[in-house]
Amino acid sequence: MKIFVTGGAGYIGSILVRELIRRGYDVTVLDLMLFGDSSVKDIVGEKRVSIVKADVRSYEPSILRGHDAVVDLAAISQPDPQRVVDEKLFYEINCYAPIRTANLAAKHGVERYIFTSTCSVYGFQEKVVNEDSPPNPLELYAETKYMAEKGILNVKGITRTILRLATVYGLSPKMRFDLVVNAMTLTLFKEGRIRVGRPGEQKRPVVHVADVVEAVIKVLEAPRDFVDGEVFNVGSNDQNYRVIDLAYEIFKALGKEPAIEFYGEPDTRSYIVDFTKISRVLGFRCRYRVADGAREIYRALEEGAVRDEPWTKVISWWRKLQDEGVVKLTGVSI
Repeated sequence: MKIFVTGGAGYIGSILVRELIRRGYDVTVLDLMLFGDSSVKDIVGEKRVSIVKADVRSYEPSILRGHDAVVDLAAISQPDPQRVVDEKLFYEINCYAPIRTANLAAKHGVERYIFTSTCSVYGFQEKVVNEDSPPNPLELYAETKYMAEKGILNVKGITRTILRLATVYGLSPKMRFDLVVNAMTLTLFKEGRIRVGRPGEQKRPVVHVADVVEAVIKVLEAPRDFVDGEVFNVGSNDQNYRVIDLAYEIFKALGKEPAIEFYGEPDTRSYIVDFTKISRVLGFRCRYRVADGAREIYRALEEGAVRDEPWTKVISWWRKLQDEGVVKLTGVSI
């Protein structure tokens, strides 16, 4: 099987691509390398990998020909509550580009298309939500992801699957320190305390990046009629947390005395997610817990394997690229 991965040099993609290679798949990575190419340098030249540096909004469609599946990871993958990034970029990259890719994939004979969405589409919910619950996106990141979901599910002639990811954590060749578990671990390492976004009572499911990769592969390898037109929440029922409790999990995992500082405006997002469907349909189980992610990140920081680089925070890096004119609107539309 030959897999086309957009955003393949990113936080999830750089792990997914390596695992696909390990399992004997051929992979094409499409990535504009806006966050650098360090995460794929060691696989350049691998016989099973082709790397295409191109914009997900405007790449040459014919490169899709000959692939069996697309895994569409490319995105501005973080909420932007201060709206520092041009909202039109969110629409182009998070919504119009994936719908374009799904249509082009169908046109060029690709059998499967997998889109990574987010549990943030649930926004604020007082009851436990599942895939049949009405979404309630509260900010542009979630709104554009949900718009893309609807557009993709209308594409004909290809097996389409939507994965709504819990908030991801864990070590990656393309590290991110703007995700809640990763950010907490970093501040504990640097400052001896954890900063918790107000009010701390907001609820959020989390999932390890390696488990996300396993979920993607489960979908790739499932019978097509099991996954066509389906939406799956990706995570585990025992990893729904109050944000403040995540901090205490990290203190415990690392053997540190609790020291908490609250910051920011209150986060309006709060939701508990039911992940039963992906377990029942695909036999998916999470292998990792918050303690695993905190320990591996803390160890990597101690060893200097990862550092607090500017590009490890998505929104501030996108703003820099935008302000410098590196990234511009293309005019792509549905």
